[in-house]
Amino acid sequence: MPCAPYRLDTNSLFLTSELNQLGIDVAQKIVVGDAPQDMLAVFRQALDRAQVVISSGGLGPTDDDRTRQAVSDLLGRKLTMNEEILRQIQERFRRYGRPMAKINERQAMVPEGATVLPNPRGTAPGLWLEAGDRIVVLLPGVPGELRKIFEHEVRPRLAKVSPAERLYTRDLRVTGMGESDVEQRVSPLYAAYPETETTILASPPAIQLHPRIWTNDPAKAQTVLDEITDRMALALGEYLYSTHGELLEEVVARVLADNRATIAVAESCTGGWLAERLTSIPGSSRYFLGGVVCYSNEMKTSFAGVPADLIEAKGAVSPEVANALAVGIQKRTGATIGIGVTGIAGPGGGTPEKPVGLVYIGISDGRSSSEHKFQFLGDRERIRLFASQAALDSVRRYFLFPPTGQAGRG
Repeated sequence: MPCAPYRLDTNSLFLTSELNQLGIDVAQKIVVGDAPQDMLAVFRQALDRAQVVISSGGLGPTDDDRTRQAVSDLLGRKLTMNEEILRQIQERFRRYGRPMAKINERQAMVPEGATVLPNPRGTAPGLWLEAGDRIVVLLPGVPGELRKIFEHEVRPRLAKVSPAERLYTRDLRVTGMGESDVEQRVSPLYAAYPETETTILASPPAIQLHPRIWTNDPAKAQTVLDEITDRMALALGEYLYSTHGELLEEVVARVLADNRATIAVAESCTGGWLAERLTSIPGSSRYFLGGVVCYSNEMKTSFAGVPADLIEAKGAVSPEVANALAVGIQKRTGATIGIGVTGIAGPGGGTPEKPVGLVYIGISDGRSSSEHKFQFLGDRERIRLFASQAALDSVRRYFLFPPTGQAGRG
């Protein structure tokens, strides 16, 4: 795919997942710039190595969109104007009431022998080419366009030529534990399931664990993966929060909904990140009552009811203030639980007694309250992310291990 260093590559992740499900093992991913000689070299290497080559990007109208030309040159195919595609592009511009620049005609150029893959969401169609026993698929780089074309045009074609063997996998998510600790707990299971492979991926702020098996027997895959997942769950204990690839905020949303509980938050160092994650889930109005970002000491007092003399005596970053933030926001909103977060995100502001990365998280349900200390490493963004993760996990654990006298939750 053409190189775009300022963009997050989600296309290759999507394509890898889809191809694995079709039984097509992805051997290599390459990012290449727009220089014609580099593109030719990469496509030549890919065709020497793999039976299926899929490219994303470089099909637009500008001079640096050179994918179709590079592939045409490599395969010795002539590029010709496809009048039907040109009419579709012209019509699309007319519908939007915009004049079409002459350079957009380049998107209607098609290599000889290529099958055009319609693009309902954009002007650049995808292209399917066959060269002997090799298949080359060229897709636009816009994620929404790429996915639509793949789902409707590419997947059905590849399904006809893909092997019977498929990849079956599970997606376990762990928080509060490092990658090496996860490996230590689950690695004894590898020998018991030699047909499976397990990948451990550090994906801050969580650890992902992917046991997988290639087989042409779906029932066998289900049985084996059920067994190893259950045993991994026992090994990981309360640090495991999902066996279905969910985000922690999704798990917390479900737990709150299942318990008909509501939540409110008072955030300092996370600056609203906790509230953003809680409200990123559709239907969050059922459980999220609201929150405040109280950076200054005055706002901690006026918004969350933290006594000024407590801040003066203990400091804004302290277990007592975290607890008071949780108690105050719970009382003021009437939520089932309140969460308070205070800490030092850095890069400045730390001391030997209270270093950068020190975070306290409080939780209160109006009858009891508690607070927990964390020490996170990394830059400001990482500390804030991990603090929001720990706060979400405190909610999950509240329902997993209810306070004394409150059994029956969760």
